[in-house]
Amino acid sequence: MNGLPMSFADESLPARIRIHEVGARDGLQNEKTAVPTHVKAEFVHRLAAAGLTTIEATSFVHPKWVPQLADAEELFPLLADVEAALPVLVPNERGLDRALALGATRIAVFGSATETFASRNLNRTVAESLAMFEPVVARAKDHKAHVRGYLSMCFGDPWEGPVPVHQVVGVAKALLDLGCDELSLGDTIGVATPGHVRALLSALNGEGVATDRIGVHFHDTYGQALSNTLAALQHGVSTVDASAGGLGGCPYAKSATGNLATEDLVWMLDGLGIETGVDLADLTATSVWMAEQLGRPSPSRTVRALSHKE
Repeated sequence: MNGLPMSFADESLPARIRIHEVGARDGLQNEKTAVPTHVKAEFVHRLAAAGLTTIEATSFVHPKWVPQLADAEELFPLLADVEAALPVLVPNERGLDRALALGATRIAVFGSATETFASRNLNRTVAESLAMFEPVVARAKDHKAHVRGYLSMCFGDPWEGPVPVHQVVGVAKALLDLGCDELSLGDTIGVATPGHVRALLSALNGEGVATDRIGVHFHDTYGQALSNTLAALQHGVSTVDASAGGLGGCPYAKSATGNLATEDLVWMLDGLGIETGVDLADLTATSVWMAEQLGRPSPSRTVRALSHKE
C-alpha cells in the first residue's frame, strides 16, 4: 500500500477545497490536561509543513473557562514564522484586544443556534450573544481583520433536540449581518445527515447567503461526518473544518465526540481528485507524533491504517 487512494475526479465537485484545520484549538481545548506550549507550537509548525494553509492557533478566552488554552499570549508569538493563516477565537472585546495586541489578522467568534447552548456556553441568550459580538466584529473589521462566525448546534442540541432549519438560518444571517466574512456551520453533537445538510444549505441560499461564504464543521458521533461533508461538497461548499488526528469535542456539550479527522477527509478528497495541497503522509506522521505527546492512539481511521497501529 503506497498510502494514497486511487483517484477518480468528479467534475461536479469543487476542484479545490480549503481545509480549515482546528486541531490546535478545538482539538486541544478538550484535553483533560494542558499540553505544553512548545508542543502546541511544534504541532502548528508540523501542520503547516504538511501543507495546511489555515490553522486555527488558539483562543483568547478567559483561562477560567478554557484553562487548556491559557497560554495564548505565550504561544502566538512562537508562530510568527508559520507560513499559514492563523485564525484565533475571541469570545468578547477583551479577547479581541489580546489578539490584536499580538498582531492577529484573522479572528473568529462563536455563536449558538439554540438558546440552551448559548446560555451554557456564553451565559447569554442568542440575542444577547449577538449584541456582544457586534462591537467585536466591527472593531476587528476596523483593523482589517478577517472574521469568521462559528455557529454551533446547527443540526441538533442535546437539550433541545433537532434544531429547525429556519431557526439556524435566522441566526446565521444575523452573524453575517454583523459583518462576518464567512460562516462555519457546526454539527456540534454529530447528529446531521446528508439530507439535513442539503436542506440547511438550500435554505441559506434561499435567504441570500452565498455558498462561497459557508464552511462546514462536522463531528463524527454517528459516523456521518464524511457523508455529510460529501453532501456539502455536492452543494458547492469548498471550505471544510477538520481536526488532525480527529482530536476534539466540545467541553460544554458532553455528548459531542471528536471532530472529523483531517486525514480521513484528505483520503476522501484525494480519491475524488480534489486538490487540498496537503501531504497525507506528512499529516499522518504529525498526528502519530501528537498522539504520542498525548499518550494515546489517534482515533482517526486513516492515521491508524497508514501507520499500521490499531
